[in-house]
Amino acid sequence: MSGDDQPNNEPQKAPNAGKPAKEPKLKRHIFLRIDSWLDSTLWNAGYDLAETWEEITIFFRRFRVRGLKKLGFEIAGEAMTLGTAGFVVLLALAQPAFEETKKDWRNHDNFAVTFLDRYGNTIGHRGIIHENSVPVDELPDHLVKAVLATEDRRFFDHFGIDFFGLARAMTENAKAGSVVQGGSTLTQQLAKNLFLTNERSIERKIKEAFLSLWLEANLSKKEILSLYLDRAYMGGGTFGAAAASQFYFGKNITEVTLAEAAMLAGLFKAPAKYAPHVNLPAARARANDVLTNMVQSGLMTEGQVVAARRNPASVIDRDEKEAPDFFLDWAFEEVQRLAAKFKDHTLVVRTTIDLGLQQAADEAVASSLREYGESYNVKQGALVMIENGGAVRAMVGGRDYGESQFNRSTKALRQPGSSFKMYTYALAMENGYTPQSVVVDGPISWGNWSPQNYGRSYAGRITLETALAKSINTIPVRLAKEKLGIDAIMQTAKAMGVETPLRKDVTIPLGTSEVTVMDQATAYAVLPAGGYQSRRHGVAQIMNYNGDVLYDFERDTPPPERILTEKAAAYMNQMMTKIPYIGTARRAAVDGILTGGKTGTTQAYRDAWFVGYTGNYTAAVWFGNDDYTSTNNMTGGSLPAMTFKKLMDYAHQGIDLKPIMGVDAPMPEKDAKPAVASATDADATALPPMVRPRSLSGQSTRLIRELGQRLRAAPALALPAGPSAQATTASETTGSTQN
Repeated sequence: MSGDDQPNNEPQKAPNAGKPAKEPKLKRHIFLRIDSWLDSTLWNAGYDLAETWEEITIFFRRFRVRGLKKLGFEIAGEAMTLGTAGFVVLLALAQPAFEETKKDWRNHDNFAVTFLDRYGNTIGHRGIIHENSVPVDELPDHLVKAVLATEDRRFFDHFGIDFFGLARAMTENAKAGSVVQGGSTLTQQLAKNLFLTNERSIERKIKEAFLSLWLEANLSKKEILSLYLDRAYMGGGTFGAAAASQFYFGKNITEVTLAEAAMLAGLFKAPAKYAPHVNLPAARARANDVLTNMVQSGLMTEGQVVAARRNPASVIDRDEKEAPDFFLDWAFEEVQRLAAKFKDHTLVVRTTIDLGLQQAADEAVASSLREYGESYNVKQGALVMIENGGAVRAMVGGRDYGESQFNRSTKALRQPGSSFKMYTYALAMENGYTPQSVVVDGPISWGNWSPQNYGRSYAGRITLETALAKSINTIPVRLAKEKLGIDAIMQTAKAMGVETPLRKDVTIPLGTSEVTVMDQATAYAVLPAGGYQSRRHGVAQIMNYNGDVLYDFERDTPPPERILTEKAAAYMNQMMTKIPYIGTARRAAVDGILTGGKTGTTQAYRDAWFVGYTGNYTAAVWFGNDDYTSTNNMTGGSLPAMTFKKLMDYAHQGIDLKPIMGVDAPMPEKDAKPAVASATDADATALPPMVRPRSLSGQSTRLIRELGQRLRAAPALALPAGPSAQATTASETTGSTQN
């Protein structure tokens, strides 16, 4: 066998042996190229950017300023920056306001409602009848001029906000040292009437400004003016110039004279103050001011208005009986909700209001503010009274509807203070506690919050009945933290009738989340109802003009649901009826009638509450200030409790008294000794002295004093010689003295 034929024991090499070594080299080559490209690209980009920036810098150097000019540019630049940031903030704050425009805000025009009281007597009207609405083009020219001259002279020139008018008003107010002119345009006033409330806050003014711009962008000037004339409150329970013309003069708006138009235009500023059926001299003086405005604005000459000055308008004799306007506004909203599905929107509505109780409620709030408003530094009050069964019998939404149509009983959100503790105790009764259950009153912390009692003292082991009567703070907090939970308390409040969304917070057992007066009255009415839903309502029947009953509360409303068990409701009534006798509400106890209820006072004495009930009625009373300023140490056991008693003493005269479910013991004796209460519920042993309210404004007082000084300093008139002249002078003096 030749050597070539010998077997080869060496391993055979693959055909591409050694080639895999090239693959890593190729990959490394690609990565190197990519790295090189990135480096060069980034370097070139940086170089080009630096070159461009240098060119820009060189270009702007020619605009460089020094000295005072530089200071001015710096200030202007900062102003632009801050202005832009401020505008963004304002726009963010205005977003909630624009949500209102998404609603059917024109729906107000679709209803014309005549309201009756519980006995069938006509008490007022709401809504606008389109057939009687007069287009702006058909209104008397002098009426339009009178309104514009008084309310907004630059109406057709501005875009919703009149900066020139605002500057002028600020200047005049600074000169006078008080508010003598307003800077709001007619569009801003319409925005407030359509979408907002009379709440005095910066947030509301911001919303008002943005909504004014929205109205100007979406409506013509004539539409804005027409809506303003149709929606404004004109006194006497009337809304709109057309209704006011019929009410005061008994004629169509197209027929009013210049003197009557001036009187109507004068009502927009303060309808309660200048209503001619209440104060005709004041209305005529205001109309004369309107005529002067027309002359000063160049819309009319003095010769054209002189006849109206000499012959002022007269009005039809009207009964000065006031309509329950706060209630009617709320009832009108209820009607729109209930009757939205009905084809007919011209309706007659029987309400639940009792005008006797309404008058007593108005007087109770007014007299309390009149007697103690100055002493306590409190300006406003609100009240809702519900007959046990759900019918709203009285509603007070503020001190004076003519001055402010903002309904503080249904729209104002205020902290309830210790009056909110009722929900925590009610939930505790549902969870097996009793009035005699013992809980420790001692220091407690929940996170970084450590609530304390009045005087920084603690009672140790104490029953829930005593803790509620003395309004001890630590007990409801301990119950919420250790047993009940915040969510369950919020659910209980909602189930009992609190419709306002509550803020979830550990401080909620002490009443830090805002509610309305209506919420509190509705929820507390569950207790005398034995734990059943109170079914609060203000509309009993809705009928059309043919007499067909479209809605009936008893027929169309489901029966009340049980909210608290019978045992829990009975326990709550046993505890709540101790508070007006041995607790913080001794001034609320109705004479000879078992009374239950709870006081509430917030931090810094901003809000004072009493919510109470008998077997017949439940009422919630609130006092405070619209601008949230503190009162002069006013507590729920003082003015609110006294006001509750005034109303209830009247309401229980001549009626069958009903017992309070679960309370069989005789009415307890009232304890004259003050209870140890929380810092915000201390029941003052003595009321502050009554301060006589001011009958004249400070400006009027200063003017009268100045006139008196000038008269005393004026030289005496020279008397003509002769006995006859002396006799004449004597008779004139005597006559003037008698006059």
